[in-house]
Amino acid sequence: MSERGRETSRRALLLLNTKARSGGSPISTTLDILRRGGVELIEPDAGDRPFSEIIAEHAAAVDLVILGGGDGTLNAAASALVEAQLPLGILPLGTANDLARTLGIPPVADEGAKIIIAGHRRTLDLGDVNGRLFFNVASIGFSAKLAKHLTSEAKKRWGKLGYAIAAFNLLRQSRPFSVDIDHDGIVERVRTVQIAVGNGRFYGGGMAVSADAEPDDGMLDIYSLEVEHWWELLALVPALRQGTQGRWKKVRTFRSTNLSLTTRREHDVNTDGDLSTVTPAHFRIHKEALQVFAPPAGRDDQPAGPARS
Repeated sequence: MSERGRETSRRALLLLNTKARSGGSPISTTLDILRRGGVELIEPDAGDRPFSEIIAEHAAAVDLVILGGGDGTLNAAASALVEAQLPLGILPLGTANDLARTLGIPPVADEGAKIIIAGHRRTLDLGDVNGRLFFNVASIGFSAKLAKHLTSEAKKRWGKLGYAIAAFNLLRQSRPFSVDIDHDGIVERVRTVQIAVGNGRFYGGGMAVSADAEPDDGMLDIYSLEVEHWWELLALVPALRQGTQGRWKKVRTFRSTNLSLTTRREHDVNTDGDLSTVTPAHFRIHKEALQVFAPPAGRDDQPAGPARS
């Protein structure tokens, strides 16, 4: 394709997760917006194949990848996107859409398409736990148990309400457990009900790891909820939604680029809403790992254009 052709048309690999909460909804209007904006859509029959495999197959023939789904869909494709070094366009079709929220993308597919057409790109970091990448937050404890109990059917039927229902049912069962936190030359043993390690700001349907966390600040934001009773966790909910839990006496917070969590017995690790590994958990950050189409918001915005020359 000539350079002039690239200025007026971009080839996009389009992959839609039909199992996402809004994945089965008609999106013909959304696709029309993309086509009118000069995006040529490549729509392979995905079947049951992993999106990562399809991205790898088409990487050399497209200028960007557009994913329709929720945070789990984006997470599953993260490694392939990094390997292909293609910018990502997001059509938010999931339950929580926490990455979209962090980036200021409205939870409407048509708006996601308009942002892709506008062409502004933001360069994001990615978190890594035991080799598994994550956009938003990885955690152990309460939220990992919540991820295990919250079925895809419940998320599709109840949406964000499903998180609240499942959380309430698990709340009284929460008990503190011991964790060794190794970071920046320090090892601390704590009793906690949850430790969260954030790359982005939002997770779990609108909870915030920290009020000032950004997915491009080169740091991981960590908190540990060191409460003893379930009702204390309930009292923390407003602060968790605002990202101000660090003001509480029983909440430990810090920032780092590398840390390890070790427990006496294995604990599941939740990455962007799905269980992906277990403790011991080793975390690090990959700086400036991926470009994403997003509204203009800061120093990392990029002008429109193809990812490669």
